[in-house]
Amino acid sequence: MTPRRVVAVFVALNLGMIMSTVDGTIVVTALPSIVRDVGGFHAVTWVVTAYLLGSVAAMPLYGKLGDLYGRRRIFMTAISLFLAGSMLCGVARTMPELLAFRTLQGLGSGGLSTVAMAIIADIVPARQLGRWLGYQGVIFAAAAVIGPLAGGLFVDHLSWRWAFFVNVPFGALAIVMVAATLRLPYERITHAIDWAGSALLTSTLVAIVLCASFDAVGARVALAAVAVVLAAAFVRQERRAREPVLPLRVLGDATVRIATGLNVTSGVLFWCGIVFVPLFAQEVAGVSATSSGLVLMPFMVSTALGTSLAGRRLERAGRLRRWPIAGSAVMAAGVAVLALLGESTPVVVAAVAAGVLGAGVGFVMQPSLLAVQNGVAHRDLGVATSTAMLGRSLGSTIATPIFGSILEAGLHGRSTASAFASALPWVFVAAIPVGVVSLLVALRLPERPLREEARFSDAGAASVTV
Repeated sequence: MTPRRVVAVFVALNLGMIMSTVDGTIVVTALPSIVRDVGGFHAVTWVVTAYLLGSVAAMPLYGKLGDLYGRRRIFMTAISLFLAGSMLCGVARTMPELLAFRTLQGLGSGGLSTVAMAIIADIVPARQLGRWLGYQGVIFAAAAVIGPLAGGLFVDHLSWRWAFFVNVPFGALAIVMVAATLRLPYERITHAIDWAGSALLTSTLVAIVLCASFDAVGARVALAAVAVVLAAAFVRQERRAREPVLPLRVLGDATVRIATGLNVTSGVLFWCGIVFVPLFAQEVAGVSATSSGLVLMPFMVSTALGTSLAGRRLERAGRLRRWPIAGSAVMAAGVAVLALLGESTPVVVAAVAAGVLGAGVGFVMQPSLLAVQNGVAHRDLGVATSTAMLGRSLGSTIATPIFGSILEAGLHGRSTASAFASALPWVFVAAIPVGVVSLLVALRLPERPLREEARFSDAGAASVTV
């Protein structure tokens, strides 16, 4: 495709993904105001969990639907679902209504990132894809910083409902741009949707997310057992399905398995940094909420720079494996330094250590996704991309409740600065093995030549496009 067309499509796709990214941080900022208005304080955490459940449950199905019916059509469907959920959330009057609409919004969000990443892999050669993913990392970091600031402004000067209404103009613009610029050739085929496999996979993922979300040990054990049983039933179904929702041949590819594992570990450590570094700044160092956001800035900037640097070097050298290996080692080093934080530690030390962690995350996340997209056949591109993104989302989803439980155990019911100073380091100590496991997994990643040609071009777009 011409450079101008690629840029236009890239911007349109990222408008959709930015909505999903910013929505999470804006809504978290607006939660106190939401609860005061619609009530249901006991269910406040489910405002976030309902969204995550919808997103994680829908992700694998979007990859398959994109492969079967065309990614352009499915991406626009995902945006439409997300916008419908956003508007309904903005007019919700009760907590049950809000939770139902958040689930709908999550169902749309599940397709925004997975289908968009697959489309980018369609139109950009793998050799150049790292550079574009680097640009995307910068956009993601900026969105993650803007989100809390925008949420605060909406709550203070307008209404929490604008945390949802703000998605509408951006989503509408994304739909118009995708409709105007994106043309992908598509061969119409006979389809056989594996609904039983989709239901079993969705149920398994929901059980995993709920297992990480509940505090009661008994509930977690029961849900873990349920997840194992459902996963076994899912594997059995996929072996006999005519057109499985997640073909086992995809998971049989070493690159897909290893890169998905790397997306899990980097997702875990990414959210470990986002949640617990600002907590140290506020509860131990005693800085304001706004200042704690500034402490997190080096983490977000270094994540973006790490992604961008890895992408550009990949394009020049064509060698991918070294970046997840180096990134895993850097992530482990970053959380190891954060584990040394104490009550007398200057807040600038926490910011620098967080920056080290962020650089490692940037080195791992996007190159591992690129490894998946470069290594699979085109017929499996959507499924493989959604599998890797699902690993990242699961890592992000389970990180906060697990590390939160470690923190809560260390606090022993206290909320003083000295209590946080003694409890928070154990969170980062628990994160060190995740970095070590990531390094061991990265060492097994195969090195494959990066493709020099795009999967689709303008020349091929004369066939059926969807």
